[in-house]
Amino acid sequence: MSTQLQEKQQSFLEKVISNSGLQSDNDAQMATKIVFRILRDLMPREEVDRVAEELTTEAPRANMELADLWNDTNTMVAFFSRISPIQQLNINLDTFLRRLNEEAALPAEASPEAVTRAVFSALKDELPQQKIDEVAQYLPEDIRTLW
Repeated sequence: MSTQLQEKQQSFLEKVISNSGLQSDNDAQMATKIVFRILRDLMPREEVDRVAEELTTEAPRANMELADLWNDTNTMVAFFSRISPIQQLNINLDTFLRRLNEEAALPAEASPEAVTRAVFSALKDELPQQKIDEVAQYLPEDIRTLW
């Protein structure tokens, strides 16, 4: 079986685990949720909704778990981010990585940079190029280097 075909058959979380230093599905889920939460904080609500729609539309390929991971399961966080007049937070790379490390309680063997790259890479595998480019435009330059 070709490497490319094997990569397509890997689930989203398997890709995150294999490229991040994380060891378990639980760690990968938690880290992915936090990376997605911070990523959503950088984007306008309309774009967040378009990515959610894209992931839902592509669910058979991306696994429904991915659409579920994109949408914040913490109802309070989801509610307040929806009603907040503040959108597109000004987050730099250091803040992004610190939030990820603290909120996801990353294990010592998983660097926030590697986890972020792994989640971004796995997400980009599930999105069409146009959507990848659209998301990139909302990222500060230092975070875009990981995208």
